[in-house]
Amino acid sequence: MSRIGKKPVDLPSGVTASVSGQQIEVKGPKGTRSFKATDDVTLAVEDNAVTITPRGKSKRARQQWGMSRTMVANLVTGVTDGFKKELEIQGVGYRANMQGNTLKLNLGLSHDVDYTPPEGVTVTAPKQTEIVVEGIDEQLVGQVAANIREWRKPEPYKGKGIRYKGEFIFRKEGKKK
Repeated sequence: MSRIGKKPVDLPSGVTASVSGQQIEVKGPKGTRSFKATDDVTLAVEDNAVTITPRGKSKRARQQWGMSRTMVANLVTGVTDGFKKELEIQGVGYRANMQGNTLKLNLGLSHDVDYTPPEGVTVTAPKQTEIVVEGIDEQLVGQVAANIREWRKPEPYKGKGIRYKGEFIFRKEGKKK
């Protein structure tokens, strides 16, 4: 039995969900998101909550049960609160700033890096050493943050680079004489 799948997803006030076949669409104050479930589960909206039940007792049906419930819960969270990833830049001369919709990164390369975020994601730089990525799609927000981090991953000797806020980088000792 899936402990996650058994729990219904509550819909807060201001959020509506509609099911048509295997497609669920959730509308909220921040926008609209949809998810297409596999044929192994059944989606139902009742009493201001979304319930997911498996069709059959196969291993795949049980796997899809918990995953589908989590996806629907993420849709509801996205349209109510949204998702947010914070990055911090460490290193002498490393900085970020916004120019219009483009994020300009100075990362010690021979050129500046210009990053234009995809539609549905907003990127801001409140300080020169901080980047905030926000949106209603958790996967897209995480992917944008990972793409930005990819330009300069934190290195283990000096700790320079772009890291997630609160991320611990295991430091190594340098050469000994």
